[in-house]
Amino acid sequence: MIKIHKEVYGEGKPIVLIHGWAMHTGIWRNFARQLATEYQVICVDLPGHGLSENVDPYTLEQIRVALIEVLPESFSVLGWSLGASVALSMAKHFPERIDSLILLSGNPCFVKEKGWAGTRLELLEDFAKNMQSHCHATLIRFLTLQVYGLPDGGGILATLKKAFQECDEPEKKVLQNGLDILKNEDLRDDFISLKCPVNIIQGDKDTLVPKQVSVDMQAIKPEIQVNVIPGAGHVPFLSHQSQVIKAINDFI
Repeated sequence: MIKIHKEVYGEGKPIVLIHGWAMHTGIWRNFARQLATEYQVICVDLPGHGLSENVDPYTLEQIRVALIEVLPESFSVLGWSLGASVALSMAKHFPERIDSLILLSGNPCFVKEKGWAGTRLELLEDFAKNMQSHCHATLIRFLTLQVYGLPDGGGILATLKKAFQECDEPEKKVLQNGLDILKNEDLRDDFISLKCPVNIIQGDKDTLVPKQVSVDMQAIKPEIQVNVIPGAGHVPFLSHQSQVIKAINDFI
């Protein structure tokens, strides 16, 4: 068993928070403490991120197995961005452990294609290329994209950077493997087959996961709940914390 770092807040029904690409549990801290007034909130560092050891090969299968070994017997799981792909994969392969699934700014098929909204493949490939020679600058650009166009984007970006800098940056290989998951994994069939309740939360100003994604997801799985937060970008848990918490409370 590899070491997986986690932070636990509060008591009650457990909800696990899984962060996105290049980040770690620090990004959740303020949000987790607010959410912990109602739940036991468990924040985990993805393998190779923050204070968690790495897995090899770096695949969704290895990641979900590493995480499930350190989590309660049953819990709700919320995944943000890349973490949403991990959470969805966990819900598919460990249905007896997952009570409900929340995808926050997430997408079962992250890349845009005909009939499916998503991120342009060229953008992810550009990140991968630039990361090899300008890794830190590329990561900062990624953080900046998450708040692009928001009226209070500067303040949110400062919060993102502060949390990001708490830990060493993941190794380039880990970052590349994370991008490969976003580029190559198509989890739509897994998404359709899920038996647990599913809630989608996203911002209507998200530049990475466009709001049309929620429409596409509901088209292939009509029973899901959808919450689109006006004025929010890719990090609604920072910019619109109360709305995200209300969406969670109304769902769980």
